[in-house]
Amino acid sequence: MAETRGTRFLRQQGVAFDLRTYRHDTKGAAFAAAALDLPLERFAKTLVADAGGPVLVLMGGDRELSLRKLARARGVKDAAMADPRDAERLTGYGLGGIGPFGTRRVLPVLVDASLGRHERIAVNGGGRGVIVELARDELLRLTSATLHDLAQ
Repeated sequence: MAETRGTRFLRQQGVAFDLRTYRHDTKGAAFAAAALDLPLERFAKTLVADAGGPVLVLMGGDRELSLRKLARARGVKDAAMADPRDAERLTGYGLGGIGPFGTRRVLPVLVDASLGRHERIAVNGGGRGVIVELARDELLRLTSATLHDLAQ
């Protein structure tokens, strides 16, 4: 159940990660972090937005995305959250299971600076209830992510 395109991608890259699973009864980072006994501030939620084109945004579970800051970081006039159907089509993952690894289409990844303070980050592994915890530096390297202040 826990093998996904995301976990396969990580294994193929030879990246060390801890696979954690939980019963996905309730949507949201707070529920997932509590179910896995992980600090919410280092649990990344993966958001799909449109800021001059589709992008993935990783935000700490305790933070909310500022679309204005996202637009500024991308150098565009404005940004919006992607339509859920577009998010699923672009990533190949269902809502509640979107992660930054093994997406159908490779998208630019922006990470909120608050996550950059943590040595290890937990993020969706590509399925509902499938979480991977890995070194921050590996996450940034594998996704070619850039760090930005994106929180409200």
